[in-house]
Amino acid sequence: MHANLLETMNQNQLKTDWARRTFLSRSFAGIGGLALASLLGEAPARAESVSQDAHPWPPAPGFPNFPGKAKRVVHLCMAGGPSHLESLDPKPELDRIDGQPFPASFTAGQQLAQLQNAELKARKSFVKFKKWGQSGLEMSELFPHTGRLADDLCVIRSMTTEQINHDTAHAFMNSGSIIKGRPCMGSWLLYGLGAETANLPGYVVMTSSGPGAQPVSARQWSAGFLPSKFQGVAFQSSGAPVHYIGNPDGVCQSTQRQVIDEVQRLNGMLRQRHFDPEIETRIAQYEMAFKMQTAVPELTDMGQESAETLQAYGVKQPGDGSYGSNCLLARRLLERGVRFVQLYHRAWDHHSNLERNFKIAADATDRPTAALLQDLKDRGMLEDTLVIWGGEFGRTPMAQGSGRDHHINAFSVWMAGAGVKGGTVYGATDELGYRAVENEVTVHDLHATMLHLFGVDHEKLRVQFQGLDLKLTGVEPARVVHDILG
Repeated sequence: MHANLLETMNQNQLKTDWARRTFLSRSFAGIGGLALASLLGEAPARAESVSQDAHPWPPAPGFPNFPGKAKRVVHLCMAGGPSHLESLDPKPELDRIDGQPFPASFTAGQQLAQLQNAELKARKSFVKFKKWGQSGLEMSELFPHTGRLADDLCVIRSMTTEQINHDTAHAFMNSGSIIKGRPCMGSWLLYGLGAETANLPGYVVMTSSGPGAQPVSARQWSAGFLPSKFQGVAFQSSGAPVHYIGNPDGVCQSTQRQVIDEVQRLNGMLRQRHFDPEIETRIAQYEMAFKMQTAVPELTDMGQESAETLQAYGVKQPGDGSYGSNCLLARRLLERGVRFVQLYHRAWDHHSNLERNFKIAADATDRPTAALLQDLKDRGMLEDTLVIWGGEFGRTPMAQGSGRDHHINAFSVWMAGAGVKGGTVYGATDELGYRAVENEVTVHDLHATMLHLFGVDHEKLRVQFQGLDLKLTGVEPARVVHDILG
C-alpha cells in the first residue's frame, strides 16, 4: 500500500510539472516575448512573487567589509596576449642582441609553448618608446592617445601567470582557476556587492576582433557554482545588443504583463516547495527581461551622444561591432549602474606578422581606450571606476618566425582610477624582458587588489562548494598590492 501511494504521488507530481512546462513552452508569447517594457507600473502579484524586487542586486551579508574607493570596473581584455615588449616594457638590451642566440641561462628548464626545443634567437622590439606626461612614464609610440593620459595610469610590469595556453590562461585570469565550474571575477564581485541597476544586468560582456583573433569561450564570464543570475550577460556587438527585445506581433503589453505575473506565481509556488537558488534566479530574470525592453533601447540610443564624443571614440556607426563602439556603450552601461563591464578585443595572438598585426590592434584600441578614460574623467566617474587593461599573458623576447610565442614569466598590465596611483610604474623584468625580477604580481594578487579597492577582504569572500571553502584568490597566499594604491 505504501509503495502504491508513493507511486501515485510521484505520478501526480509529474503531471503538475509537465503541465507547468507545457504552459511555459507553449505560451503564445514565448520566452523571448516575455522581455517587455515595464510601462504598466508595479503589479501586486509581482510584489508577492519577487522577494528582491526593491533591490535586484543586493550585496551578500557582511559586505563590503570596509569603505572602498571603487564602485564599478571595466576590464579591457586584450585577448590573445599583447607583447609587453611592444607596449609597456622597453628593453634596450634586447634590442642590442637582436638576432643573436638567446642566452640559455634564461630558458633552461623553463616552460615554453610552441618554441619548446626550437633554436631560440633574440628579437628586438620593432617600436620606439617615449616618455609621456609629467610623470615621464615610458610607453610605446603606438599608443599615443593613451600615452597622453599616462599620468592617470599605473603600469605593472611584473605580472606573471601559471597558464601558457589561451583558454586556460583566460580562465585563470578570470576565475583564478583552470577548473571548469568556478565563478569568474565579475560574478564574484556581483555576488559580493550587488549592483545599482534594476533594469540591466549587473555584469555585461562584449567582444570585438581583428587579425590575430582567438576564440573566447562563454565560460570566461560564467557564474560557476554561484547562482546563475550572477553570470555575465554577453551583449551582441553589432546590431541589436539583445535578441528578442521587441514586442511579439499582435501581443499587447497588458496581456503580457498578465502572462509574466502568472509565470511568476507558478515560480513562487515552486520556490515554496523546493529550496533552489536557481528558482530565485528564474524569478528575477523574468522581471529583468521585462524591464530591459525599456532600458536597452534607451541605452543604445546614441542620438544622445554628441558628434564630438563619437569622433573621440572613433565610432563611425554605433553598433558596428568595433571596439570603439563597445567602449562607448561600456561608459553608458557603467553610468546606469552596471557593476562590471568586460570588453574583449580578440586581436593580439601574434605568432606571425607581429609588426603588421600589432600595429592594427594598437590602432583599433588606442583611441577608444583613451576616449573612455577621458570621458570617465570628464564625468567625474574615474575617481570611483577601476579600469584594467591587459591580456592573459605576455610574449617571448625570443623570435617565433615573424612573431612571438606565448609567455607566462612576465607581462604588463595597466590600471587606472578608483584610488590607483597614476603616473607610476610598479615592478620590473630582467634586462631582456623574460622574467619578473622585482615586485612580482600574480593573477591572484591582482584579484585581491581589485577586491580591496571595492572594500572587500579577499579572504572573506568565500563560498562552500562540494566540501571546499572556495574564493577567487585560490588557496595559495595572495597579497593586496598596497604600493600602487593612493
